[in-house]
Amino acid sequence: MTADALAGALADDGRRRVFAAIVLGATSAAQVAERTDLPARAVHTGIHRLTDAGLVTGSDGALAVDEESLRAAARDRRPVDDAEPAGDPVLRTFVRDDVLVGLPAQRGRRRVLLAHIAERSFEPGTRYPERAVDEALKPWCAAGGSDHVTLRRYLIDERLLTREHGIYQRA
Repeated sequence: MTADALAGALADDGRRRVFAAIVLGATSAAQVAERTDLPARAVHTGIHRLTDAGLVTGSDGALAVDEESLRAAARDRRPVDDAEPAGDPVLRTFVRDDVLVGLPAQRGRRRVLLAHIAERSFEPGTRYPERAVDEALKPWCAAGGSDHVTLRRYLIDERLLTREHGIYQRA
């Protein structure tokens, strides 16, 4: 996790409250809801997003802060290169050295990121078997910002790749 991903995960007030409750000892969704006065849905969403971001580990009844992830984010002091990649703020936030550090929750931002991945990974008009698509997407997932299956699904959903009979093609 990078410092940017950490900041993004804690940018929402509800997630900060959920995280604070877990830091202060809440180990279940019920305890978090009781301590934060948030609705159960907001608590579960917050726990899910914090877990995806690598800040929280465990399942309901065994929630804990992932202290190693926090330490790693504190040690990661690489400067942000404004030229990387292409000066786009969405790409600067979610891509480091051609590796995803997270996926935007907002669809518009996610589409910008996915279009960048599609353009960098697949040639227009070339047909790819599923294995080749997976191999092209795996390097993007090296930092744990997502997984190749999720990326493949989003690329199809956003119609940046087409799929017919197990063969993929950049749209």
